[in-house]
Amino acid sequence: MVINPRSESKELKLYRMLNRRMDLSDEEVQYYWSLEKGFEGEIQFDAWLNDLPGSENWLILNDLLLEYNRTTFQIDSLLLADEILYFFEIKNFEGDFFIDENGRWLTLTKKEIKNPLLQLERSKSLLRQLLQSLGLKVAIKSKIIFINPHFQLYQAPLCQPIIFPTQLKRFSKQLPVKPANRKCRQISEKLLSIHLKESPYKRLPKYTYEQLKKGIICKSCHSRELQYQDYILICKKCSCKEDVRSSIIRSVEEFILLFPERKVTTNAIFEWCEVIKSKKVIRKLLLENYTCIGYGKSSYYVD
Repeated sequence: MVINPRSESKELKLYRMLNRRMDLSDEEVQYYWSLEKGFEGEIQFDAWLNDLPGSENWLILNDLLLEYNRTTFQIDSLLLADEILYFFEIKNFEGDFFIDENGRWLTLTKKEIKNPLLQLERSKSLLRQLLQSLGLKVAIKSKIIFINPHFQLYQAPLCQPIIFPTQLKRFSKQLPVKPANRKCRQISEKLLSIHLKESPYKRLPKYTYEQLKKGIICKSCHSRELQYQDYILICKKCSCKEDVRSSIIRSVEEFILLFPERKVTTNAIFEWCEVIKSKKVIRKLLLENYTCIGYGKSSYYVD
């Protein structure tokens, strides 16, 4: 049973929006795609794990952000069952990699990447210390799951906590059959209670309202070339249709996430949506879906 469902991080959502509304640097684009790739791999892992027999008896916590001794660390997935805590670090690497004689992880072009084993050991150590500080004793088994079937690692050391794509089926038979007990529930509740909602170390590009491209974005192909017709928005590129209500609400949510310091007003959303030529339509939808604060020109809306 999934206790803490997985969702896109705020950082990933912001990068998606910015990628569609401004020109990111090569480094920012590379970082953005690494976020997308990582999330895609986590979703694949979730689907695999949830399809396993007995998964309804486990307690599964995803995307935990914890802190111990002023150090934050993230855990992709935790599985609690039979008084055992399984700690999974999920990697969606694609292509050929190798480990050299110095233990460095490299691509075939000899570009060095962060050593996932060191990342795993660091997070496992912090998790163990955190649980001990809370008076919680539990056996921890940690694994790096390489979920992408097009991943290959050469010169991998034996007896390391690594699960390759071809080993997933065999590894699933090692997972516990017994359901989560009271102790597992106690641990999951405690970890959820101290879970940080947002990382303090987001690597966002710098941007301003003036620099971002305005307009509603097609929900299908992400084009801004939309046509307004009879309360329907039609994409000129992919012909996707969306009713005006859902498209405006989606754009308001985007506006709030990108500019939390700005007030949501009829004029602001009119300018942000661009393709909607009627302020009356926007005002009506804002009144129906948000709480209006104030009166007249000074009024604004909150969720």
